[in-house]
Amino acid sequence: MQLYNYFRSSASFRVRIALEIKGLGYDYIPVHLVKGEHRDPAYLERVGDALVPTLVTDGGAALSQSMAIIEYLEDTHPTPALLPSTPLARARVRALAQMVACDIHPINNLRVLKYLVHELKVTEDAKTAWYRHWVRSGLEAFERQLQLLADERSSQGLAPSVLCWGDTPTLADCCLVPQVFNGQRFNVDLGGLPLTMGAFEACMALPAFQRAQPSSCPDNEA
Repeated sequence: MQLYNYFRSSASFRVRIALEIKGLGYDYIPVHLVKGEHRDPAYLERVGDALVPTLVTDGGAALSQSMAIIEYLEDTHPTPALLPSTPLARARVRALAQMVACDIHPINNLRVLKYLVHELKVTEDAKTAWYRHWVRSGLEAFERQLQLLADERSSQGLAPSVLCWGDTPTLADCCLVPQVFNGQRFNVDLGGLPLTMGAFEACMALPAFQRAQPSSCPDNEA
């Protein structure tokens, strides 16, 4: 498999985490978003949305959109699982993942921030304030959801979750960790989020997450 991605892209980071958890080898192909390499005609021929990541399967199919890619990996390589076994638990995990992938990330990714500056002419300070506000408010909602789930587990006599759901990484963790990473880059206030940050720290103690992080990428510029 080949993964076209950018080291700082949180969507790319999600897929790298999933690949590492499942122990799947892949060729890392960098696409530099800031330099506009995603708009190269050769890339556009394969990827209609001109975004990253793109996963090219062993059979040559090009898959876009990180959540769809991870679901594909889950379907084709079900062990270790990134989704729980029961329908209710799967829905819980998907909901957590979508809080990040659908609510927080889309209004704070690179193309949105560039539009704020170049088209709407907001200042760098205003852009940063925008980013920090939406990431913080989104993670506060994520924290509340984790607390509700913790209360539910407690009422059922279950032990608290170490990660977002249970004691093994799920799709929710694949989404949360990159968002926290990017929040740290922008100095978002991450205080007062004990369950969220506890899950993040537990994830980052795992080798798969360490191998997938931006500093481990061959195109890392840090």
